[in-house]
Amino acid sequence: MFKRITDDLDALMERLPPHIAEPLMQREDRSELLEVVLDLGRVPEARYPGGEVVLSEKEVSREDLEYVVSRIGVFSGDNRAGIERTLHRISAIRNREGRVVGLTLRVGRAVYGTIGIIEDLIKSGKSILLLGRPGVGKTTMLREVARVLADDLNKRVIVVDTSNEIAGDGDIPHPAIGPARRMQVPTPQLQHAVMIEAVENHMPEVIVIDEIGTELEAQAARTIAERGVQLVATAHGNTLENLIMNPTLADLIGGIQTVTLGDEEARRRGTQKSILERKAPPTFDIVVEIQDWDRVAVHSDVAAVVDALLRGRPIHPEVRWLDETSELRREKVAPAKGVREGLAGIAKATRIYPLGINRSRLEQAAKKMELPVKVVDDVANASLLMTSKGFYRRKPQPIHDAEAGGIPIYVLRNSRVSQMERALANIFDVETTAEPFSLAIEEAERAIAQVMEGRGSVELSPQNAYIRLLQHQLAQRHNLASQSTGREPRRRVRIFRTGGEA
Repeated sequence: MFKRITDDLDALMERLPPHIAEPLMQREDRSELLEVVLDLGRVPEARYPGGEVVLSEKEVSREDLEYVVSRIGVFSGDNRAGIERTLHRISAIRNREGRVVGLTLRVGRAVYGTIGIIEDLIKSGKSILLLGRPGVGKTTMLREVARVLADDLNKRVIVVDTSNEIAGDGDIPHPAIGPARRMQVPTPQLQHAVMIEAVENHMPEVIVIDEIGTELEAQAARTIAERGVQLVATAHGNTLENLIMNPTLADLIGGIQTVTLGDEEARRRGTQKSILERKAPPTFDIVVEIQDWDRVAVHSDVAAVVDALLRGRPIHPEVRWLDETSELRREKVAPAKGVREGLAGIAKATRIYPLGINRSRLEQAAKKMELPVKVVDDVANASLLMTSKGFYRRKPQPIHDAEAGGIPIYVLRNSRVSQMERALANIFDVETTAEPFSLAIEEAERAIAQVMEGRGSVELSPQNAYIRLLQHQLAQRHNLASQSTGREPRRRVRIFRTGGEA
C-alpha cells in the first residue's frame, strides 16, 4: 500500500528566527523532525524520534518568541495557533501576565494512503471510533478518512475541526481532506454545539471529529448517530476497556450500569447478585485500536464485545497489519490473559493514583469496603488513575501520562466519598453501601443552600461520626459554621452562618 507524505516544512522554517532555522535546513534528517521547542532563557531544541538536538548555543530571547508569534495565526482559547494552508501546530506557554514564554512548533504532515488497513470498514457506512496513544497517527488517519469518503465515494463529509489539526489553519482547508467541508470551532468548550450544528444545518452523510472528550460531546455523538449519519471519530483512551472504565465516555459504547439480580437468576448465571450491564446500543458500531502506524486491532461488533467483557467472556479482536511487502494481513487473536481481563484485571491491579480527589477519603473508602487498594504518589507506578470530571476536562500532565502509558482512567462525577465508593464497587465488582453517604451529603448541600439564602440554621439527620465529619468539611468549604449536637446514636450536625446562632 503506497504512502505519500507532504509536510510543507519550508513554511515552518520561514517562521523561525534565522539563527534557529539555518541549522535545521542543513540537517539531512529534516523529514523526521517532530517539533521545535523554544523556551525563554533556554537553548532552542529540535525533537526527533531518537531524541533532542540543540539548534543554537544562544538562549531563546523574547525577540525570538515575538518573531515567531508575529508570523503565525491567532492563538485560540486552547493556546494553539497555526500557519495558513499547512498542518503545522504552534502551542504557547504563557506566564501569569499572559505573555508567551515558550513555544512548541509541531510539524504537521499529510500522509496519503494511511487507511488502506481499514478502508473496507470506512466504506461500510458504519460509525467507527479510533483509539490509540498520543502520536500513533489517529488524526492523520482521520484526515485521510475525510478525503477518501468525500473524494472516492463522493459523500457529503463535514469535518468538525476544533484545534485546526485536521484541516490546518486559516479559512481555506488543507488539500489533504479533499473536497470535504470543514467547520471550525471558536473554543474547545463549544465542540459539542458545532457537532449538532453540522447535522442540523448542512445535511452531511459523514461527520469526522477528533478527540471526543466530554460528556456533552459524547451526547452529541449519540445524537448524530441516531440521525443516521456516519460518524468517524477519535477519543481519549488506548483500548475499548478504557472506555468501559470511564463514566464520562462510556456512553460511546452504550454506557454501563449496575444491575442487582434475584437470588435465583444469580445462581442460574453463576454470578454475584450485583453485575455490570450495558445500558443502551453503542454510539459506534466498530472500534479500532491503533497499536502502531501499520497495526490495528478491530472490534467489529462493539455491542457484542462490551457484553462479553462485562460477562467475563474472552474477546477475540481481529488484528490487521502490513507485512514487509506492504501486504495486508489479518488474524483473530485470543486475549493474552484470562477471562475478563478488561475489568476484573483492574480489580487485581489495585495501585490507584488519585488526581484532584482527596487521598485520605479514597483510602478510608477502600478500608471501609475492605478492598485491597494501595494509593500511590506517582502515576507511573499506578495501574489506575482516579480523578474528578473537572480535572479530567483540564487535562493536566498526569492525564496525558496515563493516556500515553495505557493506564485506565476512572472519572468521578464529583469528589464525594459516595462517588469513590461507587467507583471502587464497579472496579472490584462488589456491592456498595454508598447510597446513605450520597443522601447525607445531598442533605448537607441543601441545608447549606438554605442557610446561604437567609435561613438562620438547619439541623441535619443523625449520622455516624465519619459522615458528620464530611458534613462539617462541606460547610467549612462554603464559609459556614457547623456544630454537632445530641448524643449517639442521634448525634447530628447543625449548619449556620459564622457568627450566627450556635
